[in-house]
Amino acid sequence: MVQPTEVRGGAASPESGTADASVLDNAVWAALDGPHAHLAERVGRAARYPADVYAVAALADPGDPAAWADLHHLVGPGTTVRIKPVEQVPEGWEIVGGGVGVQLVDTALRAEPAPEAVRLGPDDVPDILDLVARTRPGPFLERTVALGTYLGIRDRGRLIALAGERLRPPGWTEISAVCTDPAHRGRGLATRLVRAVAAGIRERGDTPFLHAAADNTYAVRLYESIGFTLRRRSPVLVVRSPGTSPGSAVL
Repeated sequence: MVQPTEVRGGAASPESGTADASVLDNAVWAALDGPHAHLAERVGRAARYPADVYAVAALADPGDPAAWADLHHLVGPGTTVRIKPVEQVPEGWEIVGGGVGVQLVDTALRAEPAPEAVRLGPDDVPDILDLVARTRPGPFLERTVALGTYLGIRDRGRLIALAGERLRPPGWTEISAVCTDPAHRGRGLATRLVRAVAAGIRERGDTPFLHAAADNTYAVRLYESIGFTLRRRSPVLVVRSPGTSPGSAVL
């Protein structure tokens, strides 16, 4: 496991100040316990996003058995849930899938508006889902647009490129759902949208960051080439909760 490197956020935007990078160690929890608290489904020290917004859960402290008990109460028995960053699960929980992700932070990104970009909202969801199905940038659901600003580029009415905001830990905003229609790649559309989304993030005083699959070396190299720096690697697990209700007796 790669340990987090000492990266100070906001390097490309001195006027926005320096964000505390430690919150990124548990970014999903920091978002659900902070700026996205209004979206959180929560029991004690466990929380998750609504299933049609972002199918992921988090714990205040993955090493705390009480937090896992809270998660069990939250999701119910025998339920599969995606959770990060977690490396081990308590007895009774089962790891049924997962992978390794990388986290990159903005240290030298040139952020600027994209005049051709349009803001996307609930009415654009069918077009977004169609593009996501063709490009597979990662999870995008019916109400993912509720997480933040999403920008797109259209060609003769058809959505051909997308990028937007997902997690919002205090002082930071994640850039996500970056994708381009295969027929329009090589034109720098995704990079322009990343820069434009970052401009909006910087404008409100946050620092951009993002996640990618560790084996998506093309995306990682692209993000590094435009001013992001690799901060850490961490596991993303799919786990199944114990099959009995919390606190129930096994006969």
